[in-house]
Formats: sequence, C-alpha cells, structure tokens
Amino acid sequence: QVQLVESGGGLVQAGGSLRLSCAASGGTFSTNAMGWFRQAPEKEREFVAAISWRGDSTLYADSAKGRFTISRDIAKNTVYLQMNSLKPEDAAVYYCAVRTVRTRSWFQLDAYDYWGQGTQVTVSS
Repeated sequence: QVQLVESGGGLVQAGGSLRLSCAASGGTFSTNAMGWFRQAPEKEREFVAAISWRGDSTLYADSAKGRFTISRDIAKNTVYLQMNSLKPEDAAVYYCAVRTVRTRSWFQLDAYDYWGQGTQVTVSS
C-alpha cells in the first residue's frame, strides 16, 4: 500500500523558513515525478512545485519561484520543499504527491494518483 507522509510544517513568522519532507513507502517511485501542492481554507488545491524522477528538472508556480526549492533523495524515497521568505499568503495545508499519469502535465492535479495527508503551514504577519 502506497503511503506518503509529510512533515516539517508549523508556525513561522513572515520572512522565515520551513523545510517540508515527504517520505514515500509501499512502492517504488524512483521513475516518477513528484510534486507539492497546497490548499488554503476555502480555496482550491494549487500546484506549488514538481521535480523529475532524476531530480534534474523542476517546475515551480510563479508564487514559489525564487523562494521555494524542491529536491529529492531517490535512495530515501523522499522529496523536500525548502521554503524561504515565507509570506502570510503561503499559509495552507501542503501536500506531496506522486505523478502517475504521464499524459498530464506536472502542474495538473489529475496527473497525481497518490497523495499524502498534508502538513499545515501557518505564517504570522
């Protein structure tokens, strides 16, 4: 059974940093792209960042460019999201996911079949 477990969320002041982790188990994802999404209250889930299976290609939402960095450790089946210069508008539940639908683009929700339970990020102003 595939499991994705996020960690690293919490409360941080605006301008601060957090590093999210997502550990995958129950499957082999070394050839799958992985992504991070977020969902704020009363808003739709939105794309944040994604990374290729080799880790040599990344994609970011405009809101994340220059502040967030996605990376992965294939040996550990873990993907990370380093978030710097956090803003109050970054507050949301952050989810990691494994892309399995290769006909869909990295930024599309329906490209991903496996999702974690999410980790809360709160940014105080």
